[in-house]
Amino acid sequence: MITADAGRRAPPLVLASASPRRLDLLRQLGVAVATVDPPDIDETPARGEMPPAYVARIAAAKAAAVAPRHPGTVVLACDTAVVAGRRILPKAADAEEVSACLHLLAGRRHRVLSALTVIDAAGVARHRLATTIVTFGPLSAAVIRSYAESAEGEGKAGGYAIQGRAEAFVRFLAGSYSGVVGLPLFETRALLIAAGVL
Repeated sequence: MITADAGRRAPPLVLASASPRRLDLLRQLGVAVATVDPPDIDETPARGEMPPAYVARIAAAKAAAVAPRHPGTVVLACDTAVVAGRRILPKAADAEEVSACLHLLAGRRHRVLSALTVIDAAGVARHRLATTIVTFGPLSAAVIRSYAESAEGEGKAGGYAIQGRAEAFVRFLAGSYSGVVGLPLFETRALLIAAGVL
């Protein structure tokens, strides 16, 4: 028996991000991205804004900025933040910021928040938030300096890339490893199924 949906083609997927890591993670799901269209939005936290509300707002704003440019598609946007207490750590711009982040995170627990927004071909927006707990072991000044000089953490939330050398810093992780990399796959898959991509 052939159902009415059997011949229906999945709508094209637009990734509202310039991150090659997110593109690679979508490939792990077996998802083809038709277009990569990173938005240009202000990602400054609002005064007093709590980290979960911040990442949810930014993910939604990214998707909303891109969706009008691609009618009839599904738009996926994500925002990831490394949070120590209530403090949202920056995307480290240089070795000095990488070093400052790692000195703060060394030997302590932090959260990685990954918010997702998917806008389907009918314009319906769906949202998810993944929270991962990460604990770093102690890091000596020499280890931090060496990592900062490697430039691996530059441009990364919290000043580190868990998929690289920094994975060796992690003593404990509870939640989504892929969410720390930049795209929580469990939540992403659920949203893409709801949007008809999977």
